[in-house]
Amino acid sequence: MSSANAVRIASTTAASPRRRGPELHPVPAPVRRRRPRMMYGVVAVAGAIAIAGAQMGLSIMTTQTSYQVSQLTSQQRELTWQKQILGDQLAGLDSPQYLAANATALGMVIDESPSYLRLSDAKILGPRTAAAGASSVDALGRSAVGNALIAKTPLVTDPAATIAGVPTPKTTTSDGTTPPPLTEGLPTPSTH
Repeated sequence: MSSANAVRIASTTAASPRRRGPELHPVPAPVRRRRPRMMYGVVAVAGAIAIAGAQMGLSIMTTQTSYQVSQLTSQQRELTWQKQILGDQLAGLDSPQYLAANATALGMVIDESPSYLRLSDAKILGPRTAAAGASSVDALGRSAVGNALIAKTPLVTDPAATIAGVPTPKTTTSDGTTPPPLTEGLPTPSTH
């Protein structure tokens, strides 16, 4: 090796003391871990309590609503029964027997041979005589077909009389037309 080369190598190594490879530097001192702040814990616990409280409140409201729905369903069922009973009573009052009985009680008579008025030319068809003082058809007679829906219904002109001829009772009590409410389950017969 020549001395010039040696001087050059020595001067380059002296001028830059670099090494090849990773740089070395001092390691920083470990940072102390900070304790969690108390506020974060309080917010987390308060959030959990708020969520649990909201769930309980919603559960209580849902339960209360289901009781109200049950009560309204029961009330609707009872009103439906009453509607059916009133429909049956209305059908009885609309029956031909009840109308004929009330017409007879009002003094109307049924003639055997009725007369008719033709509206197109105002001509009277039939015998042209007035009906007799008594009706030829007995609406309240025993030969009439009975109607159980109106057998005890009072007549319009005489509230004490019925189609069956039986006077109506003076005291008004529950007639038992509505079924009993089902509060204790279905009624069952005693077998022992």
